[in-house]
Amino acid sequence: MNSPSNDAIELLVELVRRESVTPEDAGCQQIIGERLARAGFELEYMPSGEVTNLWARRGSGSPVFVFAGHTDVVPTGNPDHWSSPPFAARIVEDHLIGRGAADMKGGVAAMMTAIERFIACQPQHRGSIAVLLTSDEEGAATHGTCKVIERLQERGERFDYCIVGEPTSCNELGDTIRHGRRGSLGATLIVRGRQGHVAYPHLADNPVHRALPALTELTAIQWDQGDEHFPPTTLQISNINAGTGVTNVIPGQLSVEFNLRYSPQSTIQNIEKRITELLDRHRLDVELIWKDSARPFITTPGTLTQVMQAAIVEHTGITASLDTGGGTSDGRFIAPTGAQVIEFGPINATIHQVDECVSCSDINTLTRIYESVLLKLLGQQEE
Repeated sequence: MNSPSNDAIELLVELVRRESVTPEDAGCQQIIGERLARAGFELEYMPSGEVTNLWARRGSGSPVFVFAGHTDVVPTGNPDHWSSPPFAARIVEDHLIGRGAADMKGGVAAMMTAIERFIACQPQHRGSIAVLLTSDEEGAATHGTCKVIERLQERGERFDYCIVGEPTSCNELGDTIRHGRRGSLGATLIVRGRQGHVAYPHLADNPVHRALPALTELTAIQWDQGDEHFPPTTLQISNINAGTGVTNVIPGQLSVEFNLRYSPQSTIQNIEKRITELLDRHRLDVELIWKDSARPFITTPGTLTQVMQAAIVEHTGITASLDTGGGTSDGRFIAPTGAQVIEFGPINATIHQVDECVSCSDINTLTRIYESVLLKLLGQQEE
């Protein structure tokens, strides 16, 4: 296997300096596409709305191995709060600071460099390598990976293995592999009352007062116990709004937003039924708007998880745990195709934060891990 170099770091610097705040790509995929083309990939750009998507493939046989990721990043917040400009890609000691360094341009840079190294030593590799990139993961996620998958399925393309380069490591590179994710079900609850003067409460109907017992009961529900792969379902209230901005007016309406991260032990139908019945029991005048953002998925431990764990041990000495925690990812769009899907990437301690950063030595190690996975799955056996 090739020795470490600065190739991945140089690419990461180039990508971080592109201000690709979702849904912008800012030319990141063009940079990557040019490198992939030189490595023998056929490129297919699949724009959708304001979103840039790239599907690239090398080879036509099986097995088909896919690296998936995103080039968009979340907004920086106030740039004055950063120790250096958010898109400067400044390196301090071993850490590269910049928006998207960990989530997930670090993973993308490692993927690309691993592919180039692998092809240099295995130009006649088995099967096919593909890359799927979008600029719509941090945003609405309605015109990105899901659209590419729809197009590929329409023409009968299938793949066997997929690694999503999300930052899954927690305390040290290699400690966590995501092999599934919980579902995400959001809701906006509108409770209607009657506006009035606080001095005449008998002439009004305060929706805040009426809703509080129901909300207290809602947050105390134990939905399920989870299972061997998933933690229990949880509900969190994220926003509450009522009132006119003054203290002497009883509000006429209360708006509550909440989200459930649910395991396969709970279904959307059961969750919605229990919440609707609870609100009816409290005799509230409500409107409930649901948003199904993600269904749970799981890749049963097998070939891909074993190969990834072996590669991690090889380069770090760490035995990675299989986990389904965290938020949502584009893996939810890929898993229903039947492919084995896992997520593995840099440490996630600073993602979406001020001074987001990634260890340069970790990116080089991650590159070697990805290259090892390719060798184990697609490498030609030596005679």
